[in-house]
Amino acid sequence: MNAFSGLDELEKSALLEIENSHELSELEAIRIRLLGKKGELTAALRGMKDIPEQDRPVFGRRVNEIRDRITAALESKISELMRAEKEARLIAEKVDITLPGKKQPIGGLHPLTRIYYEIRDIFVSMGFDVMDGPEVEYDKYNFEMLNIPTDHPARDTQDTVYISDDIVLRTHTSPVQIRTMLAQKPPIRMICPGRVYRSDDVDATHSPIFNQIEGLVVDRGISFANLKDTLNVFLKEFYGEDTVTKFRPGHFPFTEPSAEVDATCSKCRGRGCPACKGAGMIEVLGCGMVHPQVLRNCGIDPDEYSGFAFGMGLDRLANIKYGITDIRLLFENDIRFLAQFR
Repeated sequence: MNAFSGLDELEKSALLEIENSHELSELEAIRIRLLGKKGELTAALRGMKDIPEQDRPVFGRRVNEIRDRITAALESKISELMRAEKEARLIAEKVDITLPGKKQPIGGLHPLTRIYYEIRDIFVSMGFDVMDGPEVEYDKYNFEMLNIPTDHPARDTQDTVYISDDIVLRTHTSPVQIRTMLAQKPPIRMICPGRVYRSDDVDATHSPIFNQIEGLVVDRGISFANLKDTLNVFLKEFYGEDTVTKFRPGHFPFTEPSAEVDATCSKCRGRGCPACKGAGMIEVLGCGMVHPQVLRNCGIDPDEYSGFAFGMGLDRLANIKYGITDIRLLFENDIRFLAQFR
């Protein structure tokens, strides 16, 4: 019965070793040593030929019992170690939710967007609608219906980018006014912001792509006094209540009479500075009464209706308001520049 005593000792020592193990690698080594193909229990089964024949069934059952107990002990210990390892990892990786979060960098609106929103909100508060139109435009809408025929000298000053003989990249947002008058009967009160294109060389004050916002009002009894009052309200809201305006005679093919508008310099408030070249005032927009022929082109009777229009460059207004000296800064997306407007 020495073989049976050896099995008892094997079981006792194996279970004790399993219980005292602290690493999964240790348990794997024990499993291989005891239960593997060359393990101690496998060797015990192979040694059954040396046991009396009548004791072999009892010996085999005893070996299988020990195998089952060792297997169960291994699985239990493995589960215990894995659970302890998971708990240790959770403790090490725990997050104190009462701590303040990491502050993420927050972007800001582009200066052109800020200017547009400010202007838009002022005019919307005055009852204007915001209209949009295509940037690739028919010559008919960009020039002809605005009283600028093919042989008009104004076409030369616009430096137009032509896609074909009758399709251009719009040189102003005025075509949106034409489309609005064709689609909508008076009264009309609208502004139309958007990108426009001119075949200009890039420098500190010129760009082939820039932004405009134009406005149009058409109704019965509209006069130049209405135009002045509307623009004065806008400029005082935009630049400050102490803003003074000056209307100078101007010329645009689609308005008659026409005017250029100067406003108190937002930098020096009229004292004179490099931005306004010492004048205390700076040109901000052009305007005028809608030319009767433009109304006729759109099917509106100029004997019954009249209107006024105005237009301004968003890039220019942004430069004036924020003291930007180079228009290229608005398009280069330099984060050091843009971060100033957060």
